[in-house]
Amino acid sequence: MRRKLTMLLSTSLGMVLLGALPAFAQEEAVTPEAAMEAVTSLGQSMNLLWVVIGALLVIFMQAGFALVETGLCRAKHAAHVVLTNFAIFGLGFIGFFCVGYALMFGAVDVSSYFGGESTALSGLWGFGENGGIISHGGFFMSGGAYTPAILGFFLYQVAFMDTVATIPTGSMAERWNFKNFVIWGFFCGAIYYPLYGCWVWGGGWLAKLGVSAGLGHGVVDFAGSGVVHAMGGVAALAGALVIGPRLGKFAKDGSARLLAPHNIPMAVLGCFILLFGWFGFNAASTFAATDIQFAVVAANTGIAAAFGATAALFWVWMRSGKPDPTMALNGMLAGLVGITAPCAFVAPWAAALIGLICGVIVIEACWFFERRKIDDPVGAISVHGVCGMLGVLFVGIFADGRYGAGWNGVEGGVKGLLYGDVGQLGAQAVAVLTLSTVMLGIAWAFFKLSNLITPIRSRPEDEIAGLDIAELGISAYDPPLGPVDEPALTGASGLPAREHVLD
Repeated sequence: MRRKLTMLLSTSLGMVLLGALPAFAQEEAVTPEAAMEAVTSLGQSMNLLWVVIGALLVIFMQAGFALVETGLCRAKHAAHVVLTNFAIFGLGFIGFFCVGYALMFGAVDVSSYFGGESTALSGLWGFGENGGIISHGGFFMSGGAYTPAILGFFLYQVAFMDTVATIPTGSMAERWNFKNFVIWGFFCGAIYYPLYGCWVWGGGWLAKLGVSAGLGHGVVDFAGSGVVHAMGGVAALAGALVIGPRLGKFAKDGSARLLAPHNIPMAVLGCFILLFGWFGFNAASTFAATDIQFAVVAANTGIAAAFGATAALFWVWMRSGKPDPTMALNGMLAGLVGITAPCAFVAPWAAALIGLICGVIVIEACWFFERRKIDDPVGAISVHGVCGMLGVLFVGIFADGRYGAGWNGVEGGVKGLLYGDVGQLGAQAVAVLTLSTVMLGIAWAFFKLSNLITPIRSRPEDEIAGLDIAELGISAYDPPLGPVDEPALTGASGLPAREHVLD
């Protein structure tokens, strides 16, 4: 149904354009069949352009991640942190190019959007009509993958993969050995992201829960609260658990010290870049410029971001006595993460409520992990992991049934609990359970095993001196910014006592 609607919109637009070409009509009689073919081709070309533009916006988000994470870390590690955000683009991209696309999307046919012959390069290994576990077509983007439709789709999806890969660079910042990080980049692009992505977006078993188990439309995740953000978030948690906290983060009595960020304006700029890129992240996930639901998606994205930022600003102000800018930034990002899965299926009031909920929850989650001595310098676990899983559940609660007819082979629009379909919430809950057990376990096992190949953690003396000089041989700043001691500050009532340690 979704594809039929897209083609109908393409037809309408094309007929208008053809009406503006009387000279063409005078020179040669146009049959209805030829007109329909021309209209269809035009619509498919527009759709492909739409997706490529969306890919460029998502790729630009890497600059946002780099600025946010670098700004929220200490000066002596700034070059190291920004290099991980830069290098992950190439490392993950190569992994996805060589192996990842074939495993994730080899069985997916998007020719109805972009034209040409079927883009499915293989079937799925697994459970037949009930979905599968992995596909196996299009390795190295060769053979049948060498078409405009597939390569345009690949470019969009590889940009999403890089978002997953870069999230742990925040939770493991300031102590992640660069050699070990390189292994993660290839693994994420080739294996980690494609595995779960195939289950949800590649026609796998989670997508087919509606058909196989009668759970709504199966797992629905429009633009990746789960497939992208929660996947990055659980990897960030696994990495933080394995690598341990930064030296000096926790005092002997267990209280947390604030290892203060060195450049708040840099982080704010990065957050605005992420907001800008997010409209490509979400809106272009219609895969069709002719699907005008992208306007609803874009509006809901902005609404959730605004409510998330504002809720976090006032919540942290109330809880700590100060309007902490770092928490406000995380509130905006939390709202964006939370709306990413349901953005096409919910009304504006629901998008606002989602932003409010995520803006509050992300702050409490940051403090929750800190009290349990899990050190996350930028709040990546809370923003992407916690709010990503909330976003998956929000589909099963707030989806109103006005969009998504035929999604995952199930008739009717996608409806959540508030609109009478408890099964959809059940499917979304299965996705969250899978993320928090299977995918968390895979990420944890990877970091444990990779530590046997090359140490996951930098040497203590290098961490103290700063990873910029120790591992890269260059400082982010000239002259390097040295340590500055400040007196301990007493934390707000009910919060961990903190101590400023500035570099």
